[in-house]
Amino acid sequence: MLVIENVSKQYGNFQALNSIQLEFQNGIYGLLAPNGAGKTTLIKMIATLMFPTKGEILYNGTNIVALDDKYRDVLGYLPQHFGYYKNYSPEKYLFYLAALKGLDKSTAKQRINELLTLVGLEDVTRKKMKKFSGGMIQRVGIAQEMLNDPKVLILDEPTAGLDPKERARFRKILTSLARDRIIILSTHIVSDVESIANQIIMIKEKKVLYQDTVAHISNQLKGMLFETEVSLAEEDQFRDNYQIIGERQEQEKLIFRFVAEQRLEEAWQEVIPTLEDVFLHVYEDDQTLAGSMK
Repeated sequence: MLVIENVSKQYGNFQALNSIQLEFQNGIYGLLAPNGAGKTTLIKMIATLMFPTKGEILYNGTNIVALDDKYRDVLGYLPQHFGYYKNYSPEKYLFYLAALKGLDKSTAKQRINELLTLVGLEDVTRKKMKKFSGGMIQRVGIAQEMLNDPKVLILDEPTAGLDPKERARFRKILTSLARDRIIILSTHIVSDVESIANQIIMIKEKKVLYQDTVAHISNQLKGMLFETEVSLAEEDQFRDNYQIIGERQEQEKLIFRFVAEQRLEEAWQEVIPTLEDVFLHVYEDDQTLAGSMK
């Protein structure tokens, strides 16, 4: 079990996170917030790349700072951009990292074969990575962070720049890994976590807003989310009165998906809220949302 106990992080006069309280057991956790909300700061503290200004992070009851190398032995971390040698093949690159981790050659060979099969690169094990797509590189990244069979796996924006097919493949790999380990997936892309996360963590104003299941978080808008047709002449007034979650145009009408405290018009159709709806509602005024819903 991994516990974040009343953790705050401050840079000079700027407070990045305030009194974060979280608990993780085996499974996938989606750390979901727009860029700049503090996700990377939090995961870097979990990965011991930086330390809390206040509070502590415990693994099985012991502070991870005190555990030192014993904690890093069970930790896997994949940053958004990781270093690799373009002229190396996945096999050569992983053998190099295995040697740095102290794995003997026989153990490393078996482990590397298993991992490259797991991430779907068994047919290109000796092909130079300079010819790989972004998705293939990220799969090599998963393989390299799995070399020590970690029990805590942290991924920071791992699907940024990947096409939908590669993102779907990535999610499938993570699901297969989550049975006996903690996986923390930091992202601002709702679809990356909506279908696979056991729990979603949302951070706003430097604090934890939610740590709950997709269903429970989505229900925060139950009975408050509607769709209706709005004429072009009424568009501006409608926007002033309600929070618009989504819209599409059909001939001379606009179809608005919007939030209201209650149903006021017969023509309004109540709709079932999704995690994406809640995400847009929660971060309505956040300027970092541009591009977040790709």
